[in-house]
Amino acid sequence: MKTDIASQRDELLTPKQVCEQYPIFGSTQSLAERRWRQAGPAYLKTSEGRAGRVFYRRSAIEKWLDERTVQNGGAAA
Repeated sequence: MKTDIASQRDELLTPKQVCEQYPIFGSTQSLAERRWRQAGPAYLKTSEGRAGRVFYRRSAIEKWLDERTVQNGGAAA
């Protein structure tokens, strides 16, 4: 079955999957710290408080990375 690129960009990933597929984030703990500091990619939370599960859209991760990509001789976009 052929994977649709548009649906793959909106694929939901767990914090563990994010860290496995994007090593730049390090561990799930460092990703959680980015959430706490409001310095990481946008995420979804299933409910308020500690019981809510966290998910990331692949498109949000890619957008966050694109915003921090530095071109030669310049600053991040």
